[in-house]
Amino acid sequence: MDQLALLFVLLLGALVSVPVGDRLGLPAPVLMTLFGIVLAVADFVPNVNIPPELILPGLLPPLLYAAVRRTSWRQFTANKRPIFLLAVALVFVTTVCVAVVAGAIVPGLPIAAAVALGALVAPPDPVAATAVAGQLGLPRRLVSILEGEGLFNDVTAIVLYHVAIAAVVSGTFSPWRAGLDFLLSAVVAVAVGLVLGWGANKLMDVLGDATLQIGLTLLVPYVSYVLAEELHGSGVLAVLTTALFIAEYATDADDVMTRLAGYTFWDIVDTLVTGVAFGLIGLELHNAIRTASGRWGELLGWAAAIVGVVVVVRLMWLLPATWLTKRLHARRDYDEEIPTSWRETVVMWWSGMRGVASVALALAIPLKTDDGSAFPDRDEIVFIAFGVIMATLVLQGLTLPWLVKRLGVRADTDQEKEFEKELAVRAAKAARRRLKEIEQVEDLPEEVTEQMLRRAFEIGFRISPEVAEDERREGHDKRARRLKRLRRIQQEMLSAARHEVLAARSEPGADPEIVDRVLRHLDVRSLR
Repeated sequence: MDQLALLFVLLLGALVSVPVGDRLGLPAPVLMTLFGIVLAVADFVPNVNIPPELILPGLLPPLLYAAVRRTSWRQFTANKRPIFLLAVALVFVTTVCVAVVAGAIVPGLPIAAAVALGALVAPPDPVAATAVAGQLGLPRRLVSILEGEGLFNDVTAIVLYHVAIAAVVSGTFSPWRAGLDFLLSAVVAVAVGLVLGWGANKLMDVLGDATLQIGLTLLVPYVSYVLAEELHGSGVLAVLTTALFIAEYATDADDVMTRLAGYTFWDIVDTLVTGVAFGLIGLELHNAIRTASGRWGELLGWAAAIVGVVVVVRLMWLLPATWLTKRLHARRDYDEEIPTSWRETVVMWWSGMRGVASVALALAIPLKTDDGSAFPDRDEIVFIAFGVIMATLVLQGLTLPWLVKRLGVRADTDQEKEFEKELAVRAAKAARRRLKEIEQVEDLPEEVTEQMLRRAFEIGFRISPEVAEDERREGHDKRARRLKRLRRIQQEMLSAARHEVLAARSEPGADPEIVDRVLRHLDVRSLR
């Protein structure tokens, strides 16, 4: 099996892991990691030869962009305190604690190298957090915090990592210079993200076509990441800023085709890239096995100690941080999405899985320093990092569904349905308001007005059938049954139309491009 064949195997595994994970009740990323481990120990599978410096820019931009599409700036601002405590403060604390313990147990490990180890294992993976937590039906506030932590903690960790690596390679370290680099990195990233977001928004208006617009959204995250890195900014923060700007300002409510196609496209990209990323994590087990040859006991002991530090520090930090956030929340009159019980805090603690970023940073450690000597204890650092990744991702990922079920932490479905119902009512009322505005300037026949009023009711009813309870009109149940019957008949008619048009594709002289265009119009009509 060559490298290209291995890539296609991972892509196929990414697709298959989704239904298998749903059937087994396990997260797909964890299954892909296990699949990668199986491939790693197979004799016919080659070692992965991907340059480490290409892993982060190759995998993170589309994954981050896809994750941001599922959230909003409002959720980040609502969770700014818990996200700051987790994505910034906890990363610093974890880095320091790991550095102290690693320096104490690994003989001769320089403090800067220990800090590099702490920085690369400190951030929970944004992809693992969103992919795993999103499948378990957790309360939205927890998913929002985990998403925010996962998206922003890489910014802090990567900057700390680069500062520590530079100190080891050059042999010098300046706290003031490190702090200035951190600040400048954030400023440059935000500036690049805003400029590219604004430019992409304007360019989408010029492109017009849905296919071209979606293609642009695939390029923009990569351009944002690479440009920010070239300007010595944070590529991760630049991608997040760009994605948030586009999500807030580049949405046209009437651009139905682009929105529907974009959702489908990015769901596919997210599934495939996530599967490949976590499959590569398992495949990198080759390196760990080679490093541990003859030293299994010693290296496993060090890795276990660092795993314990990472897990315990997160718990010890979450308990007082949650209490502090609640105290601050109690003094304010707005709703902030925070954990509301010790059970939710435990779930947040056990959701701190490491993944793609940690792997890429571990593999990107230089082989030599500026004076030509070998990077101190590089093999040991890489092995410990992989021990932390495997323990948190596989152990916690496999047991998190059981823990969530055991603690009974579930989303408030009644509240979600109530909000959906509220949106349905608002949508129907907006349609009726617009109809009244049209009536003021156009002379509509009475039967047309009545028909449009029924259509306005149907808009809300299709979103949430429960809105019929709020309709104080006699016979709404009868109308609902009639609407359901009409929709069924309409769908059958559209199905017959699609079959007829599709059959014309194989007729002599038929232009397949025109057939596909007509079929696309029928498909969009079927969704209305």
